[in-house]
Amino acid sequence: MTATVPLHLDLPSLRAAYADGTLTPTAVVEAIFDAIARRGDDGVWVSLAPRAAALARARALEALPALARASLPLWGVPFSVKDCTDVAGVPTSSACPGFAYVPTENNPAVERLLAAGAIFIGKTNMDQFATGLVGVRSPHGVARNPFDARFIPGGSSSGAAVSVAAGLVSLALATDTGGSGRVPAALNNVVGLKPTRGLVSGVGNIAACRSIETLSVFALTVPDAQAAFEVIRGFDAHDPFARQATLAPRRLGDTFRFGVPRAAQLEFFGNGDAAALFDAAVRRLETLGGTRVEVDYGPFLEINDLLFQGPWLAERYGALQSFVDAQPEAILPVTRDILLGGARISGAQVFAAQRRLNLLKREIERLWLDIDVFAVPTTGTAYTIAELVADPITLNFRLGTYTNFVNLADLAAVAVPAGFLPNGVPQGISLITPAFADHDAAALAERFHRHQNLPLAARAVAAADRVAPSHRQEELTT
Repeated sequence: MTATVPLHLDLPSLRAAYADGTLTPTAVVEAIFDAIARRGDDGVWVSLAPRAAALARARALEALPALARASLPLWGVPFSVKDCTDVAGVPTSSACPGFAYVPTENNPAVERLLAAGAIFIGKTNMDQFATGLVGVRSPHGVARNPFDARFIPGGSSSGAAVSVAAGLVSLALATDTGGSGRVPAALNNVVGLKPTRGLVSGVGNIAACRSIETLSVFALTVPDAQAAFEVIRGFDAHDPFARQATLAPRRLGDTFRFGVPRAAQLEFFGNGDAAALFDAAVRRLETLGGTRVEVDYGPFLEINDLLFQGPWLAERYGALQSFVDAQPEAILPVTRDILLGGARISGAQVFAAQRRLNLLKREIERLWLDIDVFAVPTTGTAYTIAELVADPITLNFRLGTYTNFVNLADLAAVAVPAGFLPNGVPQGISLITPAFADHDAAALAERFHRHQNLPLAARAVAAADRVAPSHRQEELTT
């Protein structure tokens, strides 16, 4: 059996096709590898599973009795893994070939996905050592943004997001420190679920900032992302930052209060169209039963500054110090300069920043007395590769305006599509809740996404490629 690409790899479509015999896992794997081959050097992959191994995995799943298949929540679901996370027998390099090693064990989240019946397709490209939100800091090239190749895909989990947006996998395992699992979601019209830190094991992962980082999920819809999250989460006693806690029950009802930054504090960096999209998103939340509450964004902005000027920059350097000091020439210059900046952070600065962060977190905690969820743009704008190359540090920092604070402030978030700019590039919003209130963020994100009836991922682009160029923009924005 062969399948026509692009496949509809959202979980309901895939399960329905499996159930009625339209598709089999073997056919899906064949179609995916054919599509990857046709795309050529698209910058998405660092390494692929051998096609024969993926097909063997698919055939083994097909050979299972029906009862066993039904017990596997992700039976036959293809997934990718960011190159900083271990897959046994596959090199982990964090996009730095000189750093590469071959692990003998899977990261626990990878192990859980496999145990749930998923099929590993490959390791995805990223900003080297997860240092960036842009997706262009890699020796493997730039993962091609499926909406417009002139634009950045976002990072650091660039290849992971594009692998989902381009219809090559159903789910992607990524990581998120300051927005790496959310910025690429916005720029690729997919969902990025960033759990409360400590709920997913970080063992077998080359962390950027281990104390605040979390593995995250890209998917086509919020329910798909939640399905993956339910599989990968679980306490790991071998992870020093794991947290043994129960998620709070969903409490958002038909009416809710959502915070937004004060109008004077919203920044779209000259992109009026992005501002209009966010305004429309706010009005859509009101339509869904929300009451808007303006809040002071000052504490969040100050936390943003701490991420790149405080002890967490030192943590990045400390995690890689032996390699950075021994082989500085093996690291991209922009990445090396950022990492070396951490060597200049003193112990006094570390403790001062931690004290200040705790005070800022208390200010944020008081906000939850007035709001149930916090809504922000995921990105304030979208940049071309050329713009980014011309000013890499400033534009990277701008991309984290609405994402950097989340892990430092110990919050959960879901980045969800919010529409398209006139040039066809997508944008999104992030819905943020306190730690362990992940279900509230996801529930509202799902309602918001479903209410818009947007095309999933890059399906609109695939359709536009089959019509005359003059109709391309209309197709992208419907």
